[in-house]
Amino acid sequence: MLQKSLSIIIPAYNEAKNIPLVIPEIINFCEQENYNLIIVNDGSTDNSKELLNQFIPKECFSVIHHKLNHGYGGAIKSGIASCETEYLVTMDCDGQHLVDNIKDLLIKAQQNDADMVVGSRRGLKSASLLRSAGKTLIRFTIRRLMPLPIYDINSGMKLYRTDLGKRYCKICPNSMAYSDVICLTFINKFHRVIESPINIKERKMGQSSVTMKTAFHTIYEVFNIIILFNPIRIFMPIALTAIILGILWDIPIFLRGNGISVGAMLSIMFGVISLFFAVIAEQLSQIRKKDL
Repeated sequence: MLQKSLSIIIPAYNEAKNIPLVIPEIINFCEQENYNLIIVNDGSTDNSKELLNQFIPKECFSVIHHKLNHGYGGAIKSGIASCETEYLVTMDCDGQHLVDNIKDLLIKAQQNDADMVVGSRRGLKSASLLRSAGKTLIRFTIRRLMPLPIYDINSGMKLYRTDLGKRYCKICPNSMAYSDVICLTFINKFHRVIESPINIKERKMGQSSVTMKTAFHTIYEVFNIIILFNPIRIFMPIALTAIILGILWDIPIFLRGNGISVGAMLSIMFGVISLFFAVIAEQLSQIRKKDL
């Protein structure tokens, strides 16, 4: 039998309505292309477990059952831990992603010697105005803090090298922010990250769990990962701004012969302390990055 080159990892939480509609098509695709399919049932409270167990006799299919809900990222991490192929691709269980795009991503990765290929939905209509606003907010925040060579960092359809996924997933959150953070980690570790256009369909059944709260949590996780890789980028602007504002504030007061005001002194001291934080954070960052 030919060595399998790719595994499809799908986290599923309370997707009983979608499983009979989505999974058989993906299994047929995996059998045709000699791929593996790993479904992670993330502590579903409906009958997802029973429905997924029906597919176990399929040679290309394996399922991991979580007793409790670990979160979107936690489910993907479990899938990565059991993945043994050279590449893996993540997909959603709601039927929005098309299996036809998987081969395009794999070919793009092989032709460009890329470590990650992001399935880009650029130009496609978002599921809702709220989700579109959340994605825009995330992209805007990230671009202000670091170079971002791709557009659709939020895409749940990403293909990447399994060995790198195993190495970096441990620093990624268990939440929906996983997709953004794993991509930023690849970029910050100077791996080749590119994107390729994909098509999507409307969710077959059920409702998405993504909310504006998800967007704000993702931004929080983005700050965490940037502080890990480049804390100076966070602390230095704060420090310099506080020091410059303090000096500018006190110039007219000092010229009138009134010395240094309390407000100006506090601002300058805050800036100096922030500089010390920047230095300490940079040292901690260097220590933590040695483990990656």
